Amino acid sequence: MSRHGDKPLRRRGRLLATALLLAAAAAGVWAWRSEPESAYLTQRVGRADIESTVTAIGTLQPRRFVDVGAQVSGLIQKLPVEPGSTVKKGDLLVEIDPSVQRATVDAGRAALAALRAQLDDQRAQLVLAERQFSRHKLLAAAGASRLEELQIAEAAFQSAGAKIANLQAQIAQTQATQRAEEARLGFTRIYAPMDGTVVSVDARAGQTLNATYQTPNILRIADLTTMTVWTEVSEADVGRVKAGMPVYFTTLGNADSAHPRRWDARVRQVLPAPPSSESEAAAKGSAGGAAAASKAVVYTVLFDIDNADGELMPKMTAQVGFVAAQARDVLAVPLAALQPVADRRGVFAARVLGAKGQPEPREVRIGVRSRHLAEVTDGLREGEALIVSDNPPVAKRWLQW
Repeated sequence: MSRHGDKPLRRRGRLLATALLLAAAAAGVWAWRSEPESAYLTQRVGRADIESTVTAIGTLQPRRFVDVGAQVSGLIQKLPVEPGSTVKKGDLLVEIDPSVQRATVDAGRAALAALRAQLDDQRAQLVLAERQFSRHKLLAAAGASRLEELQIAEAAFQSAGAKIANLQAQIAQTQATQRAEEARLGFTRIYAPMDGTVVSVDARAGQTLNATYQTPNILRIADLTTMTVWTEVSEADVGRVKAGMPVYFTTLGNADSAHPRRWDARVRQVLPAPPSSESEAAAKGSAGGAAAASKAVVYTVLFDIDNADGELMPKMTAQVGFVAAQARDVLAVPLAALQPVADRRGVFAARVLGAKGQPEPREVRIGVRSRHLAEVTDGLREGEALIVSDNPPVAKRWLQW
């Protein structure tokens, strides 16, 4: 193709490019611009409720419970209850095979009957000895009997009386043993010692119990209408917890809900020593002292809560907050905006954004404080812009036609 033929093509290309540029200029173009941000991050001084709390973890247990055990050995014939069963005081819980105890009671009754028969015989012998002794005294007084015969008759009379006393002592001993054996026979039927709910069963029908060396636990009955929270508080915080102070808790079961239920109560008791014995573990209702095995020193704080609706169950984990101090509808600021002033307790330094956009230093006094907020008692007014932190300017890029 000739050069003269290429010129029209190049001309048309230049015209097309020029048209595109003009169209872009007419419609507008994207341009980079920057907008400086504020140099400070601020928050208005407002009002809020503030609580100073000591947080801890606790375990729910029934306030009243009884571990039911067996006092006699034998085979469990009946166990009519199971976990969750509601029982009344006096209801039959366990029946153990009474064969051995019944045989022992029968043998004791037979031995007691034999002793009583011997006592009756000896009483008859006593009457005879008394008569012989009386007769020999009369004969001796008349000179018709020797002194030796009188002495023999007197000794026989006294011996018969001593034998009666011995038999009476044996009968008393046998009766005491018999009462014990009859009580053991009664122990083969175990009845509920209180109203409540069976929360655990550690045996089953057909199992053989051995109560020779220790009492085997069969089941536990608990009154679930009132629960106790056994709370472990660290030694660093236990000094702030006192009997009678307000306390609240939530459970893990409703922690993720939008409005978790909160139970409120008051501290009943702060135990004076860390948990370290099996007796305290048993009182807590656990198998062992987990806190005792830990190197961290914790103290046990107890408080009770009504559980009439039955929502709380044994061994639930409670997230506990002891309210050491609280203030309602007070001026509150974030602790992050305050800096402590050296050697001036309760005084903090703060900065407020002035009318011209410049920081103004303030001395602030605070009262109750939580982990994030502090009550302002002096130095700030409601609505002021408190500088929380510096905010270095960063170019904010944006596009515009």
